[in-house]
Amino acid sequence: MAVAEEIRASSDTLLSVKSPRKPANMGQFIRWALLFIGGILMVMPIAFMISTSLKWPHEIYNLRLIPEEPTIENYTFVLEDGRFYWWFVNSIIIATITTICNVLFDSLVGYTLCKFKFPGRYIIFIAILSTLMIPTEMLVIPWYLMSQQFGWLDSYWGIMFPGLMTAFGTFLMKQFFETVPDDFIEAARIDGLNELQIWWTVAMPLVKPALAALAIFVFLGNWTAFIWPLIVTNSTDMYTLPVGLSSFGDEADVAWELIMTGAAISTIPTLVVFLVFQRFIIRGVVMAGLKG
Repeated sequence: MAVAEEIRASSDTLLSVKSPRKPANMGQFIRWALLFIGGILMVMPIAFMISTSLKWPHEIYNLRLIPEEPTIENYTFVLEDGRFYWWFVNSIIIATITTICNVLFDSLVGYTLCKFKFPGRYIIFIAILSTLMIPTEMLVIPWYLMSQQFGWLDSYWGIMFPGLMTAFGTFLMKQFFETVPDDFIEAARIDGLNELQIWWTVAMPLVKPALAALAIFVFLGNWTAFIWPLIVTNSTDMYTLPVGLSSFGDEADVAWELIMTGAAISTIPTLVVFLVFQRFIIRGVVMAGLKG
């Protein structure tokens, strides 16, 4: 009995002792609140786009996010329009080829400027970076005259050639190739690999996060490009999605519900590209943290 009373008394004493509470972190609360507000602001345009695509024409200027009478007639109308398929295919072809060319050419130039010692390489690198200071609007006229001279107007090549290589991609890849140890390169040379084999089999696998980021940026940039495809194309069959949707809106007397429907469908490939390549970026961030 005495032992039981002692155990009961000790347990009561432990229960009476209050565990210390952590003081509220106001800074963390503010950060989470700002992130929450920022997330809502970023999601709202997408939610508004989807909401408008589900509305009838007489509901377009109704600011309610949830339509009173939701409908999928807009999606049926857009998907049954044969021009939309052409615009979609054109955008897929142009964005995919341009992305592949950027990943290959930018990484090759970045690797050359990083791992080869030759006179004038810094001057070449600075000259490439200096092109970033030139606004795109100043290059449109030279691009158009070049396309006209070589017969590239209203063609895939005419739309793609200005973006097959980018100064940003070259800079990005050069900076990532700086992290590749020179010992790996020298060991591969001793093993008898030529420079292209070293670039492809040794250096490229070590910079996958940069390649994934570059692929996402280039694909999104070409998928949403509007000014240059609008200038260089003449026939509706060569329109990309942004140009086609704008002309479609004009023909439909600014039918915002149809434009938003086409825009909602056009976001699917960008989501697929992001989901495919994001794991490489996350893996790169994790590996960088482990190395640090």
